[in-house]
Amino acid sequence: MKSLRTPDTRFAALPDYPFAPNYAQVPDTESGQLRLHYVDEGPDFANPVLMLHGEPSWSYLYRHMIPIFAKAGHRAIAPDLIGFGKSDKPTERTDYTYQRHVMWMNDWLSQMDLQNITLVCQDWGGLIGLRLVALNSSRFARIVVANTALPTGDHPMGEAFLGWRAYSQEVEQFNAGRIVHGGTTTKLTETEIAAYNAPYPDATYQAGARQFPMLVPTSPDDPASEPNRAAWATLMRLNIPILTLFGADDKIMAGVDRVFQKLLPGTRGQDHAVLPNAGHFLQEDVGPELAQRTLDFIAKG
Repeated sequence: MKSLRTPDTRFAALPDYPFAPNYAQVPDTESGQLRLHYVDEGPDFANPVLMLHGEPSWSYLYRHMIPIFAKAGHRAIAPDLIGFGKSDKPTERTDYTYQRHVMWMNDWLSQMDLQNITLVCQDWGGLIGLRLVALNSSRFARIVVANTALPTGDHPMGEAFLGWRAYSQEVEQFNAGRIVHGGTTTKLTETEIAAYNAPYPDATYQAGARQFPMLVPTSPDDPASEPNRAAWATLMRLNIPILTLFGADDKIMAGVDRVFQKLLPGTRGQDHAVLPNAGHFLQEDVGPELAQRTLDFIAKG
């Protein structure tokens, strides 16, 4: 599988992102290897808080939360999905499938051998992360579901998502920083917008970012529909505590938190919240509050 690697110089002196890089190799499913980057802060022996980002962001999204978790004594881990951030970027859009993303992250998770994980997942971080939980439930202690879903294509995705998907395919220049900016309430600085564009020196690096919106199951016969139904069936049998924290200004995911609360037994009795002044990328709008609510959730045991 042909891939590109963003030069390190693109990530020099990013604001509020002083974290040392860590790398692992995962099979590309075509007899090759892809390099996957992750942030790993805090004590190695501590229980991990695993933060999974989505589209079109990268681990930079969690820069205000990572130090809070590490200072509280947790191991704060934030990988970059393949195709994003400092991870390798396959060049062909057909290289990216939902199943491959699950396989890549599942391989990385096995290599890391993490246990007693608190998962914080947003956007595609949930579409992939919840599949990881279904495959490795014994590794996970609890889940924070934030502005994400696990769609099967059996129900309409809504006009907001369909509008976003159309935009992602039709816009001539895919400006990741401006997209994240548009999904926040507090808005980003020009320097922060540039940081979200840092992984992409030019359009040839953006195959994954362009393809991700097309991988969301929107019909019952989508290739990912049946695996996601199976994941739902597993999650509905688990008693892993689950906390939903959604942004009040997120139009795409509005109301999805109630689906989780209705279907998953682990959500019962939790301090769920819809956070004001928070958009789709709530890590940017209310990152410290999201981190503190996660720490309170962990403290409940």
